[in-house]
Amino acid sequence: MCFEAPKTTRVPQNNLPLQGAGKHPPKSGFLYNLKWTDMKEIQHNKGIGGRKPKADPSTHRYVFRLNDQENARFLALFEASGLDTKAKFIVAVLFAREIRAVKIDAAAMDYYMRLTTLYGQFRSVGVNYNQVVKILYRNFSEKKAAAYLFKLEKQTAELAYLCKQIMDLTDEFEVKYLKK
Repeated sequence: MCFEAPKTTRVPQNNLPLQGAGKHPPKSGFLYNLKWTDMKEIQHNKGIGGRKPKADPSTHRYVFRLNDQENARFLALFEASGLDTKAKFIVAVLFAREIRAVKIDAAAMDYYMRLTTLYGQFRSVGVNYNQVVKILYRNFSEKKAAAYLFKLEKQTAELAYLCKQIMDLTDEFEVKYLKK
């Protein structure tokens, strides 16, 4: 077996297949004949989306630091204000805009929760009352059932009086503490 070396021939420089590699393409054609203003107009007419610029954007920024105690007070005031962001809160405080402080009265919340629980228990007593009346008439004679129902009516009258007192206390509580 015999190997022959390939023949090398010289190719003229202007006939290379990658002539002009790494250089910019010639400046001719549709895109190169347009001016920069024409390109901006094409983009504008194309309807490129995005957020509309603000009329008066906030461009000035200030930074300040707080210690732990000041930060806790700042956060408490911010939460009480009910504003969405801390930046809006700071601007409102600096420029004396009206700041709404929402105070949650723990006593009122506790009273409301206990009243809700009591109302639920009151409803369950009413359901149990109906069940007891049905069971009395089913399991006992009419005379014995009537005797038990008399005792049940006395307890029901006491419960109705208690309910009236609860309603009066609730009205008094609303007048004194909730409606300011």
